[in-house]
Amino acid sequence: MLNSTKPSEWARLLVRGAYDLHVHVEPDVMRRQVTDLQLARRCWDVGLAGFALKSHYVPTAERAAVLNAALGGEVRVIGALTLNASVGGLNPIAVEIAAREGARILWMPTLDAANHRAKHADLPPGATPPMWLALQQDLDAQGVTVPVVDVLDDAGRPLPVTREVLRLAARHQLVVATGHLSAYESRVVAEAAFEAGVRHVIATHPEFPQQDMSLDDQLALAGQGAFLERCFTTPFTGKYDWARMADNIRATGAERTIITTDLGQPHNPPVEDGLPLMADALRAAGFTDEEITTMIVTNSRLLAGAELSSSGQPSTGQPGDAA
Repeated sequence: MLNSTKPSEWARLLVRGAYDLHVHVEPDVMRRQVTDLQLARRCWDVGLAGFALKSHYVPTAERAAVLNAALGGEVRVIGALTLNASVGGLNPIAVEIAAREGARILWMPTLDAANHRAKHADLPPGATPPMWLALQQDLDAQGVTVPVVDVLDDAGRPLPVTREVLRLAARHQLVVATGHLSAYESRVVAEAAFEAGVRHVIATHPEFPQQDMSLDDQLALAGQGAFLERCFTTPFTGKYDWARMADNIRATGAERTIITTDLGQPHNPPVEDGLPLMADALRAAGFTDEEITTMIVTNSRLLAGAELSSSGQPSTGQPGDAA
């Protein structure tokens, strides 16, 4: 069960060297429990290699660059871009500039995706509402809501601008994440991304209520070569049953799974505890140490673009490592 709020020492050691590729920290338009600089220092203290700055509203590559200069290589912070309306939606120039500034991850539309807008308030009974829901409702009340950001045409094919941003992602070797697209949109975009030359695609939290991808959809995405992202917060906040998520992981395979936290909300556990808490839950569900290491450490380092140590194993990011 994913109900503990204190990770074991075993889990702390197992996840050393991992990256958390999905966190929400300050500064942000919503209140968060920790700043990016504070999180970097906490990651160093517990042996995590770094994290990716996820914002629904602004590019984070410049912010990551400043942090990395200040940190001097102790922990690596990864910049990203999410193609919502606040950056112009599917905006090729925004992708090009973000990539030139060092962004690593490109998220397809999240809060402004057509699928998200249609389902943004769909939550299981008792689930903790996501923080963006209140902000979205406030924007709606003020009349500042913008049109949805579509990625497909009426025939279900990628729009020309979708193909263009994917071409740029491939050119700069960005990791493409599907955001809050529907299962069908995610599969079409994943196919188009791979055709464009993108090496790595992440199906963003397929268990989240706004995606709620069937196992068949998840298997199809894994078969295409995409990674399935399993977020700590999704089951922890009651949005999906943990046992079902574990079954989905078994079906799609550890090699196609990337574990992230999606943490940073004030009411949730500390961000740096999310990965080891997931390790504990995975072990309790019967996964082997090797499978857990693959999902949390190996795959996160691959997607982060981290180099391997001289031994061929992921470095921990701690003093004395080769990378």
